[in-house]
Amino acid sequence: MTAIKTAFASVGLALAIAAAAAPQAQAAEANLDCTMRFSLTGWSAIYKHAEGRGVVTCENGQSMNVEISAKGAGLTVGKAHIDDGKGEFTDVHKISDVLGTYAQGEATAAAGKSATAQVLTKGTVSLALAGTGEGVNLGISFGGFTISKAK
Repeated sequence: MTAIKTAFASVGLALAIAAAAAPQAQAAEANLDCTMRFSLTGWSAIYKHAEGRGVVTCENGQSMNVEISAKGAGLTVGKAHIDDGKGEFTDVHKISDVLGTYAQGEATAAAGKSATAQVLTKGTVSLALAGTGEGVNLGISFGGFTISKAK
């Protein structure tokens, strides 16, 4: 259990550093509420890779189909999928603000059915993710979570 506690503490430190390094808030207030529904499938063996699809919907009625890619490296091994994932964005001015690569740090220890929750940052925009799925994962990884407009 000590290794898992150390892993979670490392991720917390990495996210705190990323938040401190984020640029100051823009002059115009970012007040557009946007959410994302997604599914993601991935594997890891030192190198972590996951891909998926989703839909971003904003309170102003705009929506956009998106593709998701998560890549990184670390001390990880496993295979998993997330179904019916949910994400909430903060500090969004327009729907296109959600596109790009978010800093990601993660510590996992799961087997069988599992749940995940993360907070990712990209400049002033943050994304809180939550989802449930199945798989076997163990380790610590750091990398990027990229959202792009679906082709």
